Amino acid sequence: MKSPSRIIAAIACILCLGALTAVASTEDASTAIGQAPCCFENPRFSGTCQVTPGEDESCSSILGYLNNPNSVGKTYCGNTKVRGGWTQVSCDGAANTSTANACRDSDTRE
Repeated sequence: MKSPSRIIAAIACILCLGALTAVASTEDASTAIGQAPCCFENPRFSGTCQVTPGEDESCSSILGYLNNPNSVGKTYCGNTKVRGGWTQVSCDGAANTSTANACRDSDTRE
């Protein structure tokens, strides 16, 4: 009989492999859709936020969401609460803060 710690380690490895496969599938799906990433900047946000639009999204719809003070429910740019003042910028050569790094906002609270 195998020890419980080996069984737990095996289960953890299986879960990690499953998560990696899911991430790879998501990246492949966004590439298959053919959507290029959109990049946005805001003076109150640290770095450039890069978002890959979903099936029913466009760069302009994402920009509209980010500039709407009443928008809630999406997790663009690390789920930032910064609304208004966003502009779309070229992703080429931008100082990207990738979504993997969870785009941090520098919104100062008063």
